[in-house]
Amino acid sequence: MSSLRIAALVLAAQVMRPCPAGAQSALSGETIRISRAVAAITIDGDLSDEGWRGATRIERWYETQPGDNTEPKVRNVGYLTFDDRFLYAGFEFEDPDVGSIRAPYADRDDIGNGYDDYGGILLDPRNTGNNAFFFVVTPRNTQYDSVMDDASGEDASPDFFWQSATRITARGWTLEMRIPFASLRYRNVDPQTWSILLYRNYPRDYHYQFFSARLPRGGNCFVCRSNTLVGLEHLPAGGHIVAAPYVSASAFAHPRDDLGSPLVRDPVKPHVGLDVKFTPNADNALDFTVKPDFSQVESDVAQISANERFALFFPEKRPFFLEGVDLFQTPIQAVYTRTITAPRWGARVTGKEAGIRYTALVADDGGGGSVILPGPNTSSLAAQDFGSTVFVARAKRDIGLSFVSVLVTDREGHDTRSHNRVLGPDFTWRPSGSDAVTGQWLFSETRTPDRPALAAEWTGQSFSSHAGMVTWSHSTTHFDALGKYKDLGNQFRADTGFVPQVGYRETFGFAGWTFRPTGAITRLRTFLNADHQVDRSGALISRTVEPGFGMDTRLNGFMQFRYIDDEIRAGDRRIGRRQFGYIAQFSPSRRVAQLAVDGTTGQEIDFVNARPGSGTTINLSARLNPTDHLDVSLVQNQRWVDVDDAVGQRQRLFISRVSRVRGTYTFTSRLFVRGIVQYVSTDRDPSLYASATSAVSGTLGGQALFAYKLNWQSVMFIGYGDDRELTDRDRFEKLDRQFFVKLSYALQR
Repeated sequence: MSSLRIAALVLAAQVMRPCPAGAQSALSGETIRISRAVAAITIDGDLSDEGWRGATRIERWYETQPGDNTEPKVRNVGYLTFDDRFLYAGFEFEDPDVGSIRAPYADRDDIGNGYDDYGGILLDPRNTGNNAFFFVVTPRNTQYDSVMDDASGEDASPDFFWQSATRITARGWTLEMRIPFASLRYRNVDPQTWSILLYRNYPRDYHYQFFSARLPRGGNCFVCRSNTLVGLEHLPAGGHIVAAPYVSASAFAHPRDDLGSPLVRDPVKPHVGLDVKFTPNADNALDFTVKPDFSQVESDVAQISANERFALFFPEKRPFFLEGVDLFQTPIQAVYTRTITAPRWGARVTGKEAGIRYTALVADDGGGGSVILPGPNTSSLAAQDFGSTVFVARAKRDIGLSFVSVLVTDREGHDTRSHNRVLGPDFTWRPSGSDAVTGQWLFSETRTPDRPALAAEWTGQSFSSHAGMVTWSHSTTHFDALGKYKDLGNQFRADTGFVPQVGYRETFGFAGWTFRPTGAITRLRTFLNADHQVDRSGALISRTVEPGFGMDTRLNGFMQFRYIDDEIRAGDRRIGRRQFGYIAQFSPSRRVAQLAVDGTTGQEIDFVNARPGSGTTINLSARLNPTDHLDVSLVQNQRWVDVDDAVGQRQRLFISRVSRVRGTYTFTSRLFVRGIVQYVSTDRDPSLYASATSAVSGTLGGQALFAYKLNWQSVMFIGYGDDRELTDRDRFEKLDRQFFVKLSYALQR
């Protein structure tokens, strides 16, 4: 057993010492007492069932935006009850103008980035005061669920089994929710004490939010403000199992020889697999998968990579990794499950014992994809043409609204004698409702593959290093501030994480002051950001000073304007840059659901050739709903940089574009068809580059999808994809073509 694993066991033993359960504090909202339903409840959007008659009625709500815990603009009533298997929540949401309700038909989790009407509950079954499930529904019965953590934020990737139904009436709309206790994780005690927060999102001339508890301005936690929920007793103790077998098939076609040659169709590739989740008790879950289906049914939104110094991040979308996903989120992102590119099998255990939340994952990764090779000023990628076994574990002990945890990751290369092991603690300390201190320290030990043809540093060498970070934040009604210090060694590696920059020390801070005017602007925040990075020798990497202001406005709007004064090292040069940055977002109406623009303009840096220039980045997006069933999303992003040529004339170095159109027609909340067209291109002037480069590059991709979903794990997909490569300014060549079909069904007991 290696010394790193021994250290992990010792540190985990210290973290896992028992501690008292529960996290009630003076920050919690009023207590709500729930009672058992007196009769059956049918989930159909009609709250006249006999079972609702004895339900707890919640009529006290608070407007927390734009108001400061004031009487809500419209009336809201909530109902809570339960039976042997389910928790029930019902709502009556009044609306003086039913025609203004914003609720197009949409796929699961698509609730318009906060610009649609919806309502539901935030539920903390373990009564942690910092971690909760979030269940909301739109008036068209589009479900959204997520995991909320006061330390790491919200993650909408996980999906859960639950039911809902809605009705739009002459007075507003109604909602019924039925959440199986088997979908939740709670302690095996009787009676139970949970936390809950009832919620309504109401976008009209302004963005209104209503809650069942007060949310004081300037607080540094959200889940901690929930109402205490008592009265739950004799709940199921576990023993629930879900098996989700799937079958899928795909067929590819690729050029026989070079681009432009006829396409050759590959044989159809069938895939069969199985995902199993077993909950031996209400607080723990076991996940197993054999040949898991980690295919994505929608392509990632492309990002402009030209003139970027570090690798780009794409979110995780694969279900197997999403049980207790918040446990993978730490201040330094040492876990990024998309680095497990082609798992053959996987197993996980997640739960809570003796006051300790934990998760442990092991997977056999077949390889493929790329590995990030980090550096102080830039990062690069190396092909991962070998498999590995991956192990990730984290244990987290709550201490009131604070916590301490330990993380360990281990990636052992197959047939390469390579490995990367990372170990260390992290914590959050909340001494008051306005202050929080967060920190993490990691140690890594690495042996690279002996593959110098793939990466110069892959010579089979061994090295070790560290990474550390500490952050302090303070927030009051008007004043907020943050200070952060990071220190990452030159040879720190997190091959199972996303750490594209190492070998530097960083000091970052900001301070802001918020005004609350009345009228067209409801919130105005002025701020000053400052950042300073140096390498291990003390040489400057970058420094930034950024004053600005942002505001909430009419039309559900947000605008921000800032002046950017920075200096960045490019190659061996330090180059100054002054820019104007801006953000503007609005939701004008039901049909024009969202308009957004952001970007920068002014002086720019040519990082490839290490010289100053000028340039602009502009990102445009829109979401349109021509009908309640049709959603059209548009993206147009551009970046260009101009530099001086040999005679001092300003010339265009490059221009990069991302254009994306996505159209979705949703027949019901279960059935939709979707089409996507995405064009990514870069035009360059090779004469302005120090080394040889192509004049043009790009891809044109299209995707069509038919989808039917009984629930998030019982689905049928039929899709087609076509990708072409841009080889000349006006010429595309076939790159590949794909047809795929998938059928899965979740069996529950």
